[in-house]
Amino acid sequence: MTLAQELENLEQLRNRGSLNDAEFAQAKARLLQTPSDTPLAKASALNGLRRSSTDRWLGGVCGGLASFTGLDTWIWRLALTLLLILGGTGFLVYVLMWILVPLESENEIRALSNSASRG
Repeated sequence: MTLAQELENLEQLRNRGSLNDAEFAQAKARLLQTPSDTPLAKASALNGLRRSSTDRWLGGVCGGLASFTGLDTWIWRLALTLLLILGGTGFLVYVLMWILVPLESENEIRALSNSASRG
């Protein structure tokens, strides 16, 4: 569904009385703030992947993946361990990510801790 169609549907809901003006404005703002699914947007989102310098056992790969995806760190550790046991690819993936994914900077750590303390 395109953005224009979604906005039209919101307008119809407001005209029928299903949404009041405040709900309509909030839903419209949420629609207009969503990032586009262009390849450039997806690539820039991937650029946010960083190894964790605080949640780490070895290289911070699983902590960084957890921060990036919103899943718990133990899930990533379990998945990579299973890949290691079942064929050795977990080791290869971990080492490649350890080498290729940059470590998060001090500024990123401060920004994350400030947003967590406010929220």
